[in-house]
Amino acid sequence: MSPAHGARGALTPGTWLEVLAAFTRLGVSCFGGPVAHLAFFREEFVVRRRWLDETAYAELVALCQLLPGPASSQVGVSIGLLRAGYCGGLAAWVGFTLPSALLLTAFAYGVVGIHGAPAQGVLHGLRLAAAAIVAQAVWGMARAHCGSWRRGLIAAVAAATVMGVGSSLGQLAAIAVGALAGMLWCRAADPAANVAPAAVVTRRVGLGALGVHAGLMLALPLLRELGRSQTLAVVDAFYRSGALVFGGGHVVLPLLRQAFVGPGWVSDETFLNGYGAAQAVPGPLFSFAAYLGALVGPRGWAGAALGLVSIYVPGLLVLVGVLPFWHGFRRRSAVRAALVGVNAAVVAMLAVTLYTPIWTTSVHTPGDLVVVLVGLLLLTVWRRPPLLVVAFSALAGLVLPHGLPGH
Repeated sequence: MSPAHGARGALTPGTWLEVLAAFTRLGVSCFGGPVAHLAFFREEFVVRRRWLDETAYAELVALCQLLPGPASSQVGVSIGLLRAGYCGGLAAWVGFTLPSALLLTAFAYGVVGIHGAPAQGVLHGLRLAAAAIVAQAVWGMARAHCGSWRRGLIAAVAAATVMGVGSSLGQLAAIAVGALAGMLWCRAADPAANVAPAAVVTRRVGLGALGVHAGLMLALPLLRELGRSQTLAVVDAFYRSGALVFGGGHVVLPLLRQAFVGPGWVSDETFLNGYGAAQAVPGPLFSFAAYLGALVGPRGWAGAALGLVSIYVPGLLVLVGVLPFWHGFRRRSAVRAALVGVNAAVVAMLAVTLYTPIWTTSVHTPGDLVVVLVGLLLLTVWRRPPLLVVAFSALAGLVLPHGLPGH
């Protein structure tokens, strides 16, 4: 397969149908949480399909880590936008989000469950697949972004920060440390990093998106108070939760708990049951909004759709608003140097995620380790696609002992 990107790192045009197909595949196979999804994306779009190069992908990841909203979904939408325009961005979001949203909506109505030994075995195997795929990504990204002792030291400090501080604050602190250290130490970055993929969003559209986002942030609380409408209240709760998320999808959970358990719309037990289901299905954690929307929104499935759209819109509006200005802004040497540090910090965050929660909650027996090693061999030596690793690990999970705590 010939590279789909040129010498300047830009994407060649594609179709929204190929974007939809690629992201739907990921939507049914991406396990391991928001940071792990970035590993799946890198393997699919940088290594296998070569829709963009390592530098372009790293810059998209760095940008989306700095924005409010679900970083992995924003990276996916950015890839779709760059590949096939606005339809491609929408196709990327639908393909990646819809499978988990449908499963969680069905779970809200008791249609599907995650109980029983076979189901738990498959889930155990899927966690092992995530361990193999994330391990490959950590190694590949470390080689690309931690090649000097300075960048290696930045990654080490960022990893210590994430482990020491914990929660989303640790991730934000690690990114801040990486950016500051990059500006101080990495001014002699590779000149090739001057080039980023050209944004397909015009400045007028970008400013319009930012204006709409600001307007909704101001208008929704007012309309909620004036209208006294349950639907408006639900939309405002989802929108505000999605707008205040920094550092990954897990950060949205305390915000949603305050917004939905606090007023008594759902019980704490119901909320935690849905969270457990969201952890067990593939795709983005923001699909949890479909579960809550189905329970408190209008007319069931319509409520699930309303919740899903409402929680995603703020992050996507901010992304569209920033993209047309990103290329010009990052031409500055200080910004390029900061990005070098941020990319090293992202590698550290991915490595920490590989250790905990992925490795610590999945790899407990020699059999588990064998499955992970075989998955790594499939990916690195035999160059097989991640979907094959997911299928193999799921089948292995059915025969492996998994009667361990948390399994």
